[in-house]
Amino acid sequence: MINEIGEKISKLRKQKALTLKELSEMTGLSISFLSQVENGYSSLAITSLKKIADALNVPITEFFNSYNNHSFHIKTDQQKIFKIEGNSAEYILLSGEFPQRMLEAMIVYIQPESVLGSKFNHPGEEFVYVLEGNLIIDVDGEKYYVNSGESIHYPSMMPHLWYNPSKQKVKLLTVLTPAIF
Repeated sequence: MINEIGEKISKLRKQKALTLKELSEMTGLSISFLSQVENGYSSLAITSLKKIADALNVPITEFFNSYNNHSFHIKTDQQKIFKIEGNSAEYILLSGEFPQRMLEAMIVYIQPESVLGSKFNHPGEEFVYVLEGNLIIDVDGEKYYVNSGESIHYPSMMPHLWYNPSKQKVKLLTVLTPAIF
C-alpha cells in the first residue's frame, strides 16, 4: 500500500505540473521526504498525507481504495475497516459526507502494546471515548490513563500520541476537527 500511495501522490503532482520543491513549499514537508514517499521508501503519518491531499486539492480518500461514502447515513454494512501504511491501527469511518464538514467521527482499533502517532499536532480538537480496553494518551507530555467507559477531550494543536499498554486490542470512538477523510 505504501507504494500505491506514493505512486498516486507522484501521479497527481505531475498532473498538476508541480515540482517536488513546490509541493514541499505547499505542505511544509521536505523535498527529500516527499521523494522518499513517492518512491515507496518512506511511510507517512495521516496528518502529512492530509497536507499533501490538501495541496493537491483532492480528498484524502483519493489514496484509499477501500473507502467510499457519499451519504449522511452510515449503515452497519457500509462500515469498512481500513488501514494506513506505516500504522498498525484499524479505522472505521462513521461520518456522513457533505461540503464544509468540520467533524470526523470514527472507530479506531489500536493493536496490543503499540503506539499511534509520534507526538504530532494539527489544527482542531479531539474527543476520544474508550469503548473497550484502556489507553494512555500523552498530551503535551502529560499522560492520561483512559479506561473503558471514560473519555478525554483536548486541543489537537498540543503534541499528542496514543499508547495501548495492554495485550488486548483497544477499541475507541474518536471525533475530531477538522475532518481528515
